[in-house]
Amino acid sequence: MEDSKMVEDSTLSASPNTAHVSENSSVWSDFLATIKIGIVNSNFITTFTGFWLALFFNEQHFLENLDKAFFTLIGSSLIIAGSCSLNNYIDRDIDPLMERTKGRPTVTGSFTPLTVLGIGIGFTLTGLLMLLVVSSVAALIGLAGILTYVVLYSMWSKRLYTINTVIGSISGAVPPLIGWAAIDPNLHVVAWVLFLIMFIWQPPHFLALAMRRCEEYRAAGIPMLPVVHGFELTKRQILIWIACLLPLPLYLYELGTPFLILATVLNIGWLFLGFAQYNKQEDTKWASMMFVYSLNYLTILFVSMIVATLFA
Repeated sequence: MEDSKMVEDSTLSASPNTAHVSENSSVWSDFLATIKIGIVNSNFITTFTGFWLALFFNEQHFLENLDKAFFTLIGSSLIIAGSCSLNNYIDRDIDPLMERTKGRPTVTGSFTPLTVLGIGIGFTLTGLLMLLVVSSVAALIGLAGILTYVVLYSMWSKRLYTINTVIGSISGAVPPLIGWAAIDPNLHVVAWVLFLIMFIWQPPHFLALAMRRCEEYRAAGIPMLPVVHGFELTKRQILIWIACLLPLPLYLYELGTPFLILATVLNIGWLFLGFAQYNKQEDTKWASMMFVYSLNYLTILFVSMIVATLFA
């Protein structure tokens, strides 16, 4: 400890500007970790897809709705960032017990709990106000997402029930609805199909992650499905959820045949991969394979929806 302190003092005296930049960089990194920027970015894509498809199905143009796009995308990103910050505040007692979360600012002390709470409340309220400017329905959906994630998931089911993954999936599925409601508050059936795709996609994604991090969840006392019921049941549940995705692309037939083929191939490919490697790979390696596929699946599927509208 003394040697590292001497090196730190030497560095500070030799290069104060560099140290200042490094400190600012560290604060920025801690901020991004607090709001879980990865989740914010992925939900930005699904919100934009909902917004874009609403324009397409309502025969409106993007350039004529730039103001709505701004308030919708920034507002939804703020409520997601704020909700994630509140989750960090709530989980600060169990995060030190997990390798995946022990580096969070609330654990290392980089940010005080009060700071994280302030970020959470400030961002969620600001985000809701921005959504309210666009559509009261979009704001109500955003509020439902916040309450589901913060109260029903983080504060209640996460620490008590294995169904916590399903409950948390509700909040993760609302971004496309927010995007759609900004243009069409009546919520066309396509908007609900996007919701269902996101809702059904999340259990196999997060159950695969739970298998990879099973012992960490066990140490933290979180009753994830693989912790309580083992890997075999969890693997079967993952495959059942994936199978439920199979019919959903059919409801998006207006996006054209190429999209239907691509979406169907993605669904069958995910299911086939799971069955083909079911007994050939060690359980955590199987879970890692399914987890990586899920990430690529979501990006390809939602980006292809946008591309399909350019040719439909």
